[in-house]
Amino acid sequence: MGRDSYPYRLGSEVWDCGLYISNVCFFPVDFVLLFWDSYIKICFLTGLGYGSQVVVLYSSIYYIIILAWAFFYLFSSFNSELPWASCRNAWNTENCMEFDKARGLLNWTVYENATSPVKEFWERRVLNITDNVYELGNIRWELALCLLLSWIVCYFCVWKGVKSTGKVVYFTATFPYVMLLVLLVRGLTLPGAADGIKFYLYPDPARLADPQVWMDAGTQIFYSYAICIGCLTALGSYNKYNNNCYKDCIYLCLLNSGTSFVAGFAIFSVLGFMAYEQNIDISMVAESGPGLAFIAYPRAVSMMPFPQLWAVCFFIMIILLGLDSEFVGLEALMTAITDMFPNFFHTGKHRRKLLLLMISIASFFIGLVMVTEGGLYVFQLFDYYACSGMTLLLFAIFQSVCIGWVYGADHLYDNIEDMIGYRPLPLIKYCWKYITPVVCSATLVFFLIKYSPLKFNNNTEYPWWGYAIGWWFTLSSTLLVPLWMIYAIISTPGSLRQRLRALCTPALDLPENLTRKNAIYCPQNPECGLPSQKTETAVWNKFRDTGPL
Repeated sequence: MGRDSYPYRLGSEVWDCGLYISNVCFFPVDFVLLFWDSYIKICFLTGLGYGSQVVVLYSSIYYIIILAWAFFYLFSSFNSELPWASCRNAWNTENCMEFDKARGLLNWTVYENATSPVKEFWERRVLNITDNVYELGNIRWELALCLLLSWIVCYFCVWKGVKSTGKVVYFTATFPYVMLLVLLVRGLTLPGAADGIKFYLYPDPARLADPQVWMDAGTQIFYSYAICIGCLTALGSYNKYNNNCYKDCIYLCLLNSGTSFVAGFAIFSVLGFMAYEQNIDISMVAESGPGLAFIAYPRAVSMMPFPQLWAVCFFIMIILLGLDSEFVGLEALMTAITDMFPNFFHTGKHRRKLLLLMISIASFFIGLVMVTEGGLYVFQLFDYYACSGMTLLLFAIFQSVCIGWVYGADHLYDNIEDMIGYRPLPLIKYCWKYITPVVCSATLVFFLIKYSPLKFNNNTEYPWWGYAIGWWFTLSSTLLVPLWMIYAIISTPGSLRQRLRALCTPALDLPENLTRKNAIYCPQNPECGLPSQKTETAVWNKFRDTGPL
């Protein structure tokens, strides 16, 4: 599952844009990232690797907060009555209204400021959110303990490496589909569900002129497919050389897009029901944001027979989805660090585990800021800036240029044929070279021209220092790409032309067709075997002076 497993960006036009982007330009990037670790080592663009791992670290710090919320709901589900199903609680206000019971009365009126108990539970019990963005308030210790539990679970899922992670995924990736089917059936049988489905399937064309819609769609696809954040590259490095990554990628894209599309039916059918019982427009039921999954779905669960049982199952599903996404990011980060220093981490038995422990502890303490009473404000800063779609679009542009022009699309096609035994569709090659960089560049430019800063719930602006912190998050990962380019050019000997040739030439230790290598090094005797280190050095000097073979 991807990093964004449930559609909390309200509006069906986002999904239409997302499906378009995923089919047109992100599938080729998704595909090639599975090969990236095996073939492409170009020093000029090493900053892409560092930048993507910074994004992974940021996303791991903030994404696990969703797990903490889910654990809080899970523990609350063991009460004799679901606490978000009624207005008879200490945190409820006089505006709280149980709409399902009010509809049974002959004369009932929905007051202008009326709120549902499920929304008040989220805002006043779980978050106890402050009145403005200037106040962080106190730490919510119940959430802090849930956050600690989340990190402990993630640590033990990842601590033994990809083998233990792979075994955990067999359960965490399959159980959610059972719950999704249950919620879908229940949602479609609720009154008003048809209005929600209509809102989901029929977009407002005017919204497509909003650059934020396209950016949200791109961000959703990036995280859903784990594109340009190093996860696919890290996990793909564990594959066997002849593993058919082409088929894997097709199945991944179809499954991910299908799951997201079906999940949209489940959530918007419930939103349609909530709009029906409150007698308001569906767009006013819940603001776009992370709380949507903790408002619409719990409302659907409370309408089922034996609601406590279904609530427990549902939030276990949310936790499993979150764990799936979280430990994939952590595994990618750990793989990147251990591969950078193999002599250090592969000689010590427990060094990898200690590194993971230090990352988990540090991330936990940083995450405490997001479980304060004003933590949701910080959470959305991370979501909008630290894990920005703008950064990932820029990474996608650089990676496409690297694949299509620096390394060479035809060269990579030869590599893929050597790996899987046949060449993929020619369209993918043209996507690498033209379509993907053009679409990503156009989306990025469109967003920058009409850029608008983050507003909490689309109406509350942050202070200037909040935006400064947000842009620091964005630039701390994005600037690593050009800064590394400058460093690489300065530190490489030779003339500028020689430096660029050397930096843009793939490393010589890449897996390649044995016959081709023998033909290069021993044209008179193809049986001679691979070259010695001395021969490698000589050929590298030739590459540096004249360019790739």
